[in-house]
Order: sequence, then structure tokens, then C-alpha cells
Amino acid sequence: QILLVTYIQLVGGGSEGQGHILQRFPEKDWEDNPFPQGIELFCQPNGWQLVPERERPSFFVSVLTDINSERHYCACFTFWEGLDNPQLPKAEASEVDEDEVPGLVQPAQVFAPKSLVLVSRLDHTEVFRNCLGLIYAVHVDSLSVPLETVIGNLLTCIIPVAGGSQRTITLGAGDRQVIQTPINDSLPVSGSSVAHLFRQLGIVNVLYLFCAALTEHKILFLSSSYQRLTDACRALLAIMFPLKYSFTYVPILPGKLLEVLSTPTPFIIGVNSFFRSETQELLDVIIADLDGGTVTIPECVHISLLPDPLLQQTQTALSMVLDPELEMADHAFPPSSTQPSTLKIQDKEIRAVFLWLFGQLFHGYRWCLHIIRIHPEPVIRFHKAAFLGQRALTEDDFLMKVLDGMAFAGFISERGPPYRPTDLFDDLIANQVERIRQEECSPHKVMNHIKELAEQLFKNENPYPAVAMHKVQRPAESPGHNDPKNLAMFPLLDDVTVQLFIDHAAAKLQTAPPVVKAELKGMVPSGPPLGDIVDRHGHVLANSARRLEVVRNCITYIFDNKMLEAKKLMPAVLRALKGRAARVCLTQELNQHVLQNRAVLDDQQFDYIVRMMNCTLQDCSHMDEHGIAAILLPLVTAFCRKLGAGITQFAYSCVQEHMVWTNMQFWEAMFYSDVQNHIRALYLEADGGEQSIAVRTDPTITQQELLGALELASEQSRLWPTLSKEQQSERVQKEESTVFSQAIHYANRMSYLLLPLDTSKNRLLNRSGIGDVESVSNSYVTNSIAGSMAESYDTESGFEDAESSDVANSVVRFINRFVDKVCNESGVTNEHLKALHTMIPDIVQMHIETLDAVHRESKRLPPIQKPKLLRPILLAGEELVMDGMRVHLISDGREEATGALGGPPLLPAEGAIFLTTYRLIFKGTPNDPLVGEQVVTRSFPIASLTKEKRISVSLSMDQFIQEGLQLRSCTFQLLKIAFDEEVASDLAEVFRKHMHKLRYPQHVQGTFAFTVGQSGKTLVEHKTKDKNQSIKTLSKNLVKSAKRTIGRQYVTRKKYSPPTWENRSSLQSELDEDELSVSEELDQGSLTLSSTIRSSDRQTMSNVVERACCRDYQRLGLGTLSNSLTRSKNEPFRISTVNRMYTVCRSYPGLLIVPQSIPDSTIQRISRCYRQNRFPVVCWRNSRTKAVLLRSAGLHAKGVVGFFKSPNATSAGTTHTKNELDGVFKGMTGDVGLWKWGSIRGSGRLSAYNPEVGNRLSSKESPQPNGGPSEALFLRQQRAYLYIIGDKTQLKVTDSFQQWEVVPIEVCDVRQVKNSFKKLIKACVPSSATSEPSMTFHRCLEESEWMCLLHRVLQVSVLVVELLDTGSSVMVSLEDGWDVTTQVVSLVQLLSDPYYRTFDGFRLLVEKEWLSFGHRFSHRGAQTLASQSSGFTPVFLQFLDCVHQIHLQFPMEFEFSQYYLKFLAYHYVSNRFRTFLLDSDYERIELGVLYEEKGERKNPQVCKSVWDYIDRLNKKTPIFFNYMFSPEDEEVLRPYSFISNLKVWDFYTEETLSEGPSYDWELVQRGRQERLAEEVPDKPDTTTPKSQRCIVWPCYDSRSRVVPDAITKLLQSLEAELGLPPEKWKDTWDKIKANQRPSFNNSLLMSSNLSHQRRSQGVYLPESGVGSSINLAMDRETSTTSTPVAGRPSTSTLYSQFQSTESENRSFEGILFKKGALLKPWKPRWFVLDKTKHQLRYYETRQDKECKGVIELAEVESVIPGTPTMGAPKNIEEKAFFDVSYQSPQCDNGQTDSPNAQLWMDSIQSCLSDA
Repeated sequence: QILLVTYIQLVGGGSEGQGHILQRFPEKDWEDNPFPQGIELFCQPNGWQLVPERERPSFFVSVLTDINSERHYCACFTFWEGLDNPQLPKAEASEVDEDEVPGLVQPAQVFAPKSLVLVSRLDHTEVFRNCLGLIYAVHVDSLSVPLETVIGNLLTCIIPVAGGSQRTITLGAGDRQVIQTPINDSLPVSGSSVAHLFRQLGIVNVLYLFCAALTEHKILFLSSSYQRLTDACRALLAIMFPLKYSFTYVPILPGKLLEVLSTPTPFIIGVNSFFRSETQELLDVIIADLDGGTVTIPECVHISLLPDPLLQQTQTALSMVLDPELEMADHAFPPSSTQPSTLKIQDKEIRAVFLWLFGQLFHGYRWCLHIIRIHPEPVIRFHKAAFLGQRALTEDDFLMKVLDGMAFAGFISERGPPYRPTDLFDDLIANQVERIRQEECSPHKVMNHIKELAEQLFKNENPYPAVAMHKVQRPAESPGHNDPKNLAMFPLLDDVTVQLFIDHAAAKLQTAPPVVKAELKGMVPSGPPLGDIVDRHGHVLANSARRLEVVRNCITYIFDNKMLEAKKLMPAVLRALKGRAARVCLTQELNQHVLQNRAVLDDQQFDYIVRMMNCTLQDCSHMDEHGIAAILLPLVTAFCRKLGAGITQFAYSCVQEHMVWTNMQFWEAMFYSDVQNHIRALYLEADGGEQSIAVRTDPTITQQELLGALELASEQSRLWPTLSKEQQSERVQKEESTVFSQAIHYANRMSYLLLPLDTSKNRLLNRSGIGDVESVSNSYVTNSIAGSMAESYDTESGFEDAESSDVANSVVRFINRFVDKVCNESGVTNEHLKALHTMIPDIVQMHIETLDAVHRESKRLPPIQKPKLLRPILLAGEELVMDGMRVHLISDGREEATGALGGPPLLPAEGAIFLTTYRLIFKGTPNDPLVGEQVVTRSFPIASLTKEKRISVSLSMDQFIQEGLQLRSCTFQLLKIAFDEEVASDLAEVFRKHMHKLRYPQHVQGTFAFTVGQSGKTLVEHKTKDKNQSIKTLSKNLVKSAKRTIGRQYVTRKKYSPPTWENRSSLQSELDEDELSVSEELDQGSLTLSSTIRSSDRQTMSNVVERACCRDYQRLGLGTLSNSLTRSKNEPFRISTVNRMYTVCRSYPGLLIVPQSIPDSTIQRISRCYRQNRFPVVCWRNSRTKAVLLRSAGLHAKGVVGFFKSPNATSAGTTHTKNELDGVFKGMTGDVGLWKWGSIRGSGRLSAYNPEVGNRLSSKESPQPNGGPSEALFLRQQRAYLYIIGDKTQLKVTDSFQQWEVVPIEVCDVRQVKNSFKKLIKACVPSSATSEPSMTFHRCLEESEWMCLLHRVLQVSVLVVELLDTGSSVMVSLEDGWDVTTQVVSLVQLLSDPYYRTFDGFRLLVEKEWLSFGHRFSHRGAQTLASQSSGFTPVFLQFLDCVHQIHLQFPMEFEFSQYYLKFLAYHYVSNRFRTFLLDSDYERIELGVLYEEKGERKNPQVCKSVWDYIDRLNKKTPIFFNYMFSPEDEEVLRPYSFISNLKVWDFYTEETLSEGPSYDWELVQRGRQERLAEEVPDKPDTTTPKSQRCIVWPCYDSRSRVVPDAITKLLQSLEAELGLPPEKWKDTWDKIKANQRPSFNNSLLMSSNLSHQRRSQGVYLPESGVGSSINLAMDRETSTTSTPVAGRPSTSTLYSQFQSTESENRSFEGILFKKGALLKPWKPRWFVLDKTKHQLRYYETRQDKECKGVIELAEVESVIPGTPTMGAPKNIEEKAFFDVSYQSPQCDNGQTDSPNAQLWMDSIQSCLSDA
């Protein structure tokens, strides 16, 4: 029994806003209950303030927690007393004149708060309210009872804490109250606060708070009512029962203490809404606003919610309690009324739901308790992993956090002991689990159960029926009640009188007999065991019986020495061991073969057993939730083999590669489990004399045994008080020494499993972070070891070294930490602990010595037969740097190879890794015996390696595999290899070093393209022959002058000295004096250099002229080389040689196209305005509209505005440059008479592609055909003549300038491309398989944003194409002019000019725009050591991907195939060719590789240029050729660029494991020949017919080779028929094409009236026989462009006109030469054979609508081969003539070749015969 009230104080406000205690009773502290400090703060949490009007008395209870975590309830009753206003000077108060305007009227009287506070250990809110109200009523109504008596009586009330009694108390003022105490004080008392909390916040919000409180988040309640804050906090604690909240708990926090909210620990705190603003900046606090009904969860806080079916069931149950009408809401005949229960009952029903919830969460927890000490106090530990494993909830975040939390630790220490009083929760766990399980599916049964639980909770709080015996005086509400004059001040009381009351009561207590309350202790029942429940849920594997049989048989075979049988079963066993049941079965079977703790095996048996153990442990998580590792632990120290004289190797030395051994929590659980068994044995022996109990260290102890342990403990606890002191201390000592001996045993065990066999390789310890055990024991990674290890090192640079530490020390540290923890928890004496600490280093040292001997001997064992290493095929000139090292190729995140998507499991595979000067190659065979004959090859060029990191791998097959490497390549390949145990670790290190050296050579001359064919590792300088003298001279001078002119601005510090040239001529001066001139009278094609250049240097300049740029400029008619005298003034552009020495711009080519009107001097000045001096130059001209495409870098930071808008251009220089730039732009656009300037108005973002370009340019809106909205980017009708596509950040200009229009676009940064590419690679080639929904391929692809970047580039390109096509010139001026600019400019030319879609054209385009204009291939590809830090940025790959997207949309427009693009994508990073090395022409000249002579090659196999290689290969095989190539004349392509129209390039995702990448063609061919040779059988197999079918495996076979390709087959058969060698495929193809050139029936293709029809649908052929489907179009004249431009009909519209007007059917058409009249020449005419009208018509040209003449077929008599007559065309062979005779004069027709003539004749004949 305790005092109802411990202290009463009167607290008043001080002058400076502080409260202080006026009086307190009793004045001395109670001994066992000191006075709580700081109460005055809590009486007025908002601060003590005076108020102008009297407020009503208020009451609330706040809770204080003392240092012993005891809670004190402070009931605070506040009333207000009048004071004279201290701020009014007295005189002024009386003389206030009424006429004065008062500023702020001060009231004459103010009111100060005064509080009566009572402190209690019990929480009886209503009683406290009544008692304090009575004291106030006695004072206010001046009752006759002295206040001292009331307070004295109150302080001496004694009531029981619990037990369900009922006490009546009176304070002597005619009052009477009944106090009911709860039956069981372990159940919280909640009144109706829980129901109120749910009403205020709602179900979901309260569940969030509930989960947040259990998972230790910070929770803050806000309300303007103090009592509500207290109630809400109390309610939250009540629903957490049986867990108790153990962190900061302050239901009402005073304003002065608000800084408490920034504490780092979890809390539940209430704060008045008055301070809401102060709570806004708390970042990690969940704020529940009780008044507004909201719960705000900050972004950074993640609340784990209840596991799924439970969450749903809880919500359903809660809504049935709170809103019972919800169910009936839809009923046709709802019951008359279903009111929810009264608040008090509803409160208990809600609590019952949570009690039921905890019953489900924690049922069976007692089966996972380990009792490790019984005396003097029980010490209990909880085996978390076993609990989670048996509940199948290891993945559940919520339960995991709850079990790790403080509340659960308190729950175990409070409820763990087996002998104690029980309560409602214990009963629920023990007796009602089965009922809960059966009711799960029926909400109504759940409701009935909840109602029963609620009844018990209600009865606990209100044990007696409501008694109406309360009689409490309240203050009278008299009319003058609020009149200040009526109220006296609260008097100071006589403390002596009160103290007398207290002393009197204390004396009485001492004489009274002590009340003995019998504590009802008992054995706590455990409830049904976990295992049964889970099994009924069906978590056991299906068809496991068959699998268990396989495991048992295999083990029997092994021990019977039937090794062959065992070997056959092995793969099936390893697969079966994925299941838990099979793993348990394995451990049980192995147990039976252990005799006297030992089982000696021979080598092969040992090997198999170890493999099975490894496989079993492989899939155990590091928590070991199924206890598999625990059962194996005694077995790994039992199985062994004899290695030599007295040396035994145990299985533990081969199963160390598993995370579970480094998990501290695993060892603790194992230790406690063993201690429990030994202590149980101790008492069983003591009690029953059963001496021979074998102590099993098996944690999956049978139910009876475990019951035994807890029952025993309970029984011993009951007997403890009855034992004598000696007996007690004897038992304590026995238990302590049991624990101590187990600690020694475990120190040994741990050293067995943590010390590696070869102690020089500290495998396990370093990588799992034993050094940092905290992180290990609290990290819950549940995937298999391989996965969790793989990501342990992930550094940006891609190369890292793990520092090595001394193995022995780290093991000793780990074991010491373990011993400290378990010994402190289980009460081992300090002496014993010290002894242990001295023992451990010795144990470890001894074990290391034993292991050294074992390791030495194990090395001598005959090696296990391993597959022989296969040699890779090497290229000519490719050499091995390191010979094959045996490795295992592990599967990565691509599932095709593992057999997960069907097909055989090709990975993991065993083989060797080879490092050559060019590639990294893995070649081996799959581990799976079913596909053991297949060869697996995976390789990539060493230059494409982007990331290397160390990983640690453990394979299920072999125990010795340790470290590995994960190598990622930008050719979308990943090699995940684990070195075999035969590979020494230092060799692996050498391998890494070599690889690093080859990947990042010092200089570009160290790359494979330069070193190829040079034996020896040193880089040999190129010795150039004399005939190349002129090039050297020019190069030398160029380099010299460039360095001199440009100064230090660009000179990169390379440790490279160029080769010395002997002939140092004075070429420089001569070149400077004369301009290069080319005589212009000659043909444009045959330029010759004028005589002003010395003969030795002519060749050099002709080399310059021959470069791609010049050839292209001449093709486009853009300019000619000329000197100043003969420059023709009418050409708008000229070829300038201003950069011939690379002095103006080092990254530009030597010859450039500039406007005729701009002199070179101006160019030199202008170039300074542009980044990297890359001034605007012309790179392409539209042959039809004469619009030009220009490129440059962006302007320098001051930007366009600086040049065009500076209002006060003071310095003459600036104005000068401005005018010059002006002139340049004028020159760029050609001399146009009228300058009209429009503007592109837009949102800065480019519009999506809109095919109705004609409409758009004339500013008519049109909806978009592919779904996008038509965007607001319209060009005015007055278009600008020059659009500058510039960077948004550069061009912050809104008004249009004088004569051009700037289109600002957002350009993708190279950093963006780099990051996007990294994510793309990870999406296409993930390093490990994952089932997370956020990591699926499509999600990762989307997050990489690669498609968005393609979309942007294509979008800009299409815009530029449209502008050029409508006659406006465009200048692309982005970033430094060598990345995005190059992409856009190249794509624009590709889309606009069909020439660039042929082999020659595409090569020329890449050479011109990418190579000559200085895209930084070496820098972006991180090809040397210097550029390593910049990382790999695939700008060129992005361009190729864009071309691939266009190719997909227009498959008939490209001469080359998709394979050609993949080939370039592979080889531009492979460094096999020199083409894509170095950053500019200048650098290529500097190294002397720009003008390499064709004849200079010593080694004919080594191609230095990728283009030569492609040409050679293309002659041999049609692999690069696109058979669908059938271009339309002058076709401008406008691809869709929406992301929905883009496809993932299969280059990123495909792989061929049978032969490796197919881009090194000769390797693949040789590999195939070798394989064919192997497949030829020795003797013909006549028994079975050979099937023609072959199985094609995904990711193994090359699909392109296996899938039949009709055209290739046809070509082969044709070549066979014609007797041609197969190399001549191109000639064969061209011949066929010449005969049957299909101009696909355009009328059909183009009949759609979309202005731009994609021709990707294939070819439509009419059904009327063969003749009609071949439309001859030989020598057809070039039609005008088929782009729909207003006023110029395209071919498609022409055809539809023909069709509509003459409704003719052109069966056959083409150009024939027709013999004219006498003395007239033969003329080519367009002949059309029309079956329908039965005529042969001819037209002047193909486009002509007017027919020149008609031959009616009815009049034709014969069609016969003719002979050439006079004047016939010269170049036509004899057989190509035929005569058509008809009634009117005979018509002689000539054809260009004979097969066609025959076709015409046949066609006309067939027409005649049809008639």
C-alpha cells in the first residue's frame, strides 16, 4: 500500500515571469520518494503571465520521470487572483481625463495565476481533480472546514497499488469518494484516452504513430489543451502493451525546455500548439496535431509498417470497433441502430485489438528463449534469428526493428523469467494462439475474441459495478462569483498543523500489523511451439520427400565408398540443398556418421562432404535463421582426413568462406543455446541422478527438452528461497563455472572457423569487417554471400587496394569482444574473465601453428582432376601478356546464361583468363555436367575496361575459391571471375597491375593500334622511310609554328618527345609568303597545285587536299583552292588556308570553308571570341535550297550579348570585332538582296518533331501525328536567313538581333552523358541478379535517361533539317563545338543528304565531322593515363545510337546494315585501329599518322585504318551490306524522336558466349572453322538419321548466323550456278540488281496522303502475276527532291495524280533509247508498258505528264532482237537492241544491257499473248 498523495504545493507567479513555490507539505522529503524538482515550470508550461481578465480555473496532469525512471503524476489546479496593476502609477490612474484619446488603456487590476499542485505515484486523474477542486471550493466558498485539515487528510490517505480493491476516502469537508484500484497493475489504465486518440487522428494515423513508437522514432504531439496532450501520450503507451516505452516521455513540455526536442534519442513529447512555429524546423520528428487531426512525417523518416496480412487485419478490426455501421452501410434492411460502444468500452476494444495483434506478432517467443543462468537471478536471452526464421519473417523490416529495440529487450527481461506472476498477455500467448490462428479469416470471430479481451481489460480497470457514492463539493456559481472584491487571496496555511496530521498518521502506520500480499507466482506457460504453426502455413517445400531421398542416398553412397554413384547424384543433391528441409536432412544424416565426436574420411569422401556442407551454408543468410549453420558447427569439427604423419585436416578449414561465421549474433545465440543445455544437464543430474545425459549442442532441440529447460528453471526459482546459504552459493558457483568452460570451448571453436587455412591470405576477416563487429552484428543482409560481398568495395576510380591486417590479431580481437559480451551478460567472475583474455591469444597461436602444418601437407595432395585449359585464338599481331590463369566465370545479373529463362545453365563456368596486348579473354566450359562439352567465351578489348573492383566469391561447388575480380567494359560486357586456389594471390596482383598498365598507357603510342605486331613490351619508335620526307617536314613545321603561335595555351605536358627529323628545311617561311593557289580553268575534279610550292612539298599539300573535308567540299560545290588573283568573285564561299599551320585553331582541319567576303586576317581576330578558337565555318550546303550548315563552338562567357548589345563600346577594338562578326554572319548566309528576319518564338524547349513542316513554317498549327501536343514553336512567315542554335546558358537574349535569330536550347552536358552511360551499362549488364522491383531492367533503363538524351539530340537535328530544307541557313554553336555540335551537325547531314547514307558517304562524314573537326576521341575514351581521371564519355556511341534509331525507322535508305554500326561502336573503343585515336588532325600530324602511305605497311595483315578493314571485309562477305537498300532520290529523312519511338539498341544487350564478340571477324571465322573440323565424325553414323534442325540457345549461339538469311543463301546458290568464287558476292549482287532493279511500286507505297510516309513497312506487291511487280527503273533521271515543299509536288503526289487522272496501271517502265527519224539522234525516253490500256507509251522524262507518243499494242506485229544501226549510243552492247514492228513505221529501241532488253521483249510478248 502506498500514499495516494506524496506532496502538495502552492505555487505562485513571481515578478519576472518565473513561478516559485509558496508553500509545500510535507516540508521534509520522504526517504523513499524525494521531492521532484522544477515543478513550477510544469504548472504554467507557457510561462507565468498576468492577464487583464480573470480566467476560469484549469486542471491538467503532467508526468515527470525521475532518475530511477519512476513516473510521478503532477496534478495541477490553477486559479487566478486579482492584483493591483504594477504598471500603473497611482496618481495617473485616478486622473485620467475622459476627453484624452487613450493610447493603450491599462486596466486598474490584473490577475495572477496560482497553482495547487499535488504529486502522486498513482495515476487517478479524476480523484485528483475532485480533491484539488474541493480545496479550492473550501477556500472560495469560505466553508467552515479549515484548509489544513483537508490537506492533512489528503496527505495521509493510504491506498493499495493494485488488487482490485475499493477504498472510500473523505477529506473531512463533507465529501466522499470511492477509489477503485486495478486488479493487475501490469496492465495499463487508460480510461477513455485511447478512444479519444483514435477520434482525433483516425485509424491510419494512429497506426503510423504506433509503428513509429515501436521502431524508435521521435514523436511530438501538438494541441492547445494540456489534458489532451497527456491523454494522447498515455493512450499511445497503452496500445504498446505488453511493450513498455523506455525513452524520453514528457506529455507536457514547458516552453522553457523546448531545446529538448533536438535530442538525438527517440522520444514521445507533447507541446502546446502555442509553440508550433518552433517545431517547424525539426527535420526528423513525426508531428501529430491532435486539434487538426494530422500526422506529418518528414521526408527523411521512413516508418516500417506492420507485416502485410497483419496490417490489413488490424485496420479491419479497428474500423469494426470504431465504425460498426460501416458493414451495414450497404444493407437493404439495415438494423435499427448499431451505435458504437460507449467511449470507455470502445477504448478497451481498441486496446484489445492491439493486444490481439501482439499475440500474433509474438506467439511462440518463449520457445526462442535461452536460459543461461538460474541463480542467483535468472538470466534470459532471446534467439532472434531462430524466431524470425521459424516465423518466415526474416525479410520483415518492422519485426526486425522491434526485436532489436529497447522496448523488446525490456519485454524479454521482464517476461522472460519462467517463474513469476502472469497476466492477460501471458494467457493469450499460452492458450489462445490456436484460436487466433483459426479466426484469422473470419472478421466476426475476430471481433468476438476482441470483445472478450476488451471485457477483461475493462474489468481490470473497473472491478466493481459503478458506485454512485461520490459526493464532492464544487464552488458555488453565485452571481457575484467573479467579482474581485468577493475573492480573498489564497491564505498561507499553518504548516505545523499539517505536519501534525502527517506525523500522527505515520505513527499509526508503524503500530499497525504489516499487510502481507501473497504474490501469485507460477510457472509461465509457453504456448504451442512455433514449428507446428509454420508448417501448417505450408512453408515447407513441395515434393521434398523425393529430394530428401536423393540427399540420403548420396550420403550413403559416399560412406559406402561408391564414388561413381555419388558423383552422378551430386548435381541433383546440390540443387536440392537450396531447400531448407534438405539442408536439415543433410545435417541429420551426417550426424549419424559421427562416432565419438570424430569421423575420419578418405580424400574423395572428404571432398564431397565439404562440397555439400559449403552448398548448405551457401544459401544460409548470415543470421542463420533456420539454425543450419548451428547444427553444422559441431559437424565441421568432427569430419576430418589424415594428411600425413600425425596431421589431420578437419572440415572446418574448408567451409570458412561464409558470412555466418563472422556474425557476432550467431556465435552468441549458439553459445547461449549450449550453456542452456549444460545448465539443464547440471540440474537434471543433481535432481534425478541421471549421470549419463549426453549434452547435445543441437539448437533445434526437441520440444520436450526445451520445455525441460524453462520448467527446470521455474522449479529451481521456486525452490531458491528454501535453500540454505551454502547450497545457494554452491549452485551459483557451479553455474558460473559451466558458463566459463563453455566460453573456453567457444574461443576454440571460433578460432577454428575464423583462421584461414593459409594464414597469409586473410580472406574472411578483412572483407567482412570483423574489425568492425558492430556493423556486422547489426546488419541484416540476407542475400547469399556472393551477392553481399560483391558490393563491398565500390570506389569511383575503379581500382582499389584493401589494406591487409594481421590475421591473428583480428581474430583475437573478435573473440575477445565476444567473450566480454557473453561473460558480462552471464555473470562470469572477473578472475575468470581475465584468465580467458590471457588464454585466447595462446589458443589462436596454437591453432595457427597446427594450420601451417595442415596447409603444407594439403599442398602435396594430388590435384583434383580439373578441365584442361582451352587456348584462345589470337589476332595477327596480338600477343599474350599473361598466360591463362585458372578462374571461374561467375554469373552476373544477366539471367539468360544461368538458365533462369530456359536454356542450359552455361554459367558458372571454369576455364582460364588470358591477358593479351589487345583483349581480356575468358575461355572455359560450364560447371554443369549437362552442358560440359560447350565452350564458353567472353572477351572484351582491354582499352574498353571502365571499372575494375575486387570481389570475394564463394561457389557452391568448391570451397577454396577466394578472391575475384569484377571487370566492366564499355562494350557492354562484364567479367566476374574468381581465381582458383591454384592461382597464387601475388599472381592475381600481377595480373591487375599488367591490366592497369595496358588499359592506361603513358602515351597514345602505347595503345594496341600502335604497338601491334611489335614484339617485346617496349614501345618502338616509328622509323620513317625517306620517300616520306615531305610529310615529315610539313609535320615538323606545323608543330613548331603551332606551338609558337598558340603559345602555352594548349600545349599539353606529355612526357613524349616526337621523333627527330633530319631534313629541317625552311618550308615555314615560304608557306607564309605565298597563298596556296590552284588553277581554276581545269576540271573541278582534277585540281593540281600551282608551281609556287617546291616539288618535295607538293605531295604534302595534295595530301591535305585529298583529305575527306576537301573531297566533300568539292562534291558540294562549296569552294575551290585559289590564290588571291584568280579568286572568282561570284562564288559565295572559298576554301581558306588560314589554319594550314593549325595556328588559328588547333582542333580544326587545315583547310576550311569561309565566306568569300571575309579575309583571313578577320578570321584570326574573330576566332578569339569563340571557345577553343573554334570560329564558325561552313560544313555542308543544301544543293536545292543553297542553305548552308555551319558549326562553331559557343561564344566565350561574355556571350553574344557582349558582342552585339554593348551600348558603350568605348574601345575601338571591340567595335571592330563586332562589325567583323556582323560581316561574317552576313557572309555566311550568302549575299541576299532583302534581309528579312523572323524569330523563333518558343519556350526555349524545342518542339517535338512535327511532320507537317510546310504548315508549320507558314505558322499554321497542326496536331501531331504521333500523339504529342503541337508545341508553341512556330516560325514566322518571314523566316530568318540564319538561325544560330546556341546553348541556353550562353544565350540569355530575348530580342532578335539585327539579322539572325538565336534558338536557345538546353544542351546535354558531357557529365550527364557520362553518368547516363554508367547507369545504362548497369541496367544492361547488372553485376548481380536482383528481385527488387526498383531494379528491373526497364526501371534502370529509365533512370539512366539515355533515351532522353537520344531524344534531345534527334529533336534538335530534325529541327535543323527542317530549317535547312526551307532555305534558312543554320549555325550550330554549342559547348566547345566538339561534342554535341558534332553529333547534331553529323546527324543533320545524314538526314538531309542521301550520299552520307552510303558506305563512302558515312566514312567521309565521320572523317570530316568527327576526326578532322577534332572530336576528342582519346580524351573522351580515357585512352591514356593522363585522361584516366576524366572517365569514359561515349559521345560517338550516342551518335551511332541515333543513327541506329534512324536506320530502324528508314531501313531502305541506308546502304550499310545495323551490324556496320555495331562494328564501329565496338572498334571505336577497342584501340585495334588507329582511326579513332588522338584528339585532332594536328595531333595526328604530330605523330605522323595522318598521311600514312598505303605502301608503307610492313605487315599486310595489320590494318591501321578501320575503313580499310571494312572495305576489305565488305569485298569478301555481305556482312555490312543492307539488302533492303533502295533509296529514294534526294530523300530528306525526318525520324520520330519521341522516346516511345526509340528502341534499346541490341548492341547493348546481346552476347554470344559460343564465340565471344563477333566484331573481330577473322577470329570468329577461324573459331567456326575449328569447330566444324572437330564436329566431323570419325566414322559415318548410319544408325540414326541426322536431323537438319539445330537448337539455338539465347546468349550462346549467334542468332544472325543460325537464323537463315534468304538473300545470302540465294547469293551462294547463284555463285555456285555461275561458277564464281564466293568472294565476288558484290559483283553477283550488283548484276542481279542491275537486271531487276526494284523501284517499289511507289503509287502503292506512297498512296497515303501523309506528307511524309515512312518506308519501313516493307514492299507492297500487287497480286497480278510477276510482270506487274517488277517496275523497271534503269538509268532513271534524278527526280527533284521528294520532300513536300509547297508548290513542288513530290514523287508521291505525282503518282497519285497519275492514278487519279488517267487511272492507268504501269505494268513495266524504264528508260529506253528510241531511234529518231532520219538523221535524228537516238533519244532516251521514259517508256511505260500499260497492260490495262494495252499500250506502250513514252514520255520525255519520268516526271513528264504529257505523253510524247503511244504505240497501241493491238497494232504490234512482232518484237524481235535487233541490230544496232547508225548513230546508236556508243556504250550499249549489241544484244541490248530489239525491234517492235507495228502497222505504222517500225520502232527501234535500245537498252543499256541485254538481260533488260530480253525482259522488255518478254513483257511486251506476254501482253500480246494475253490479248
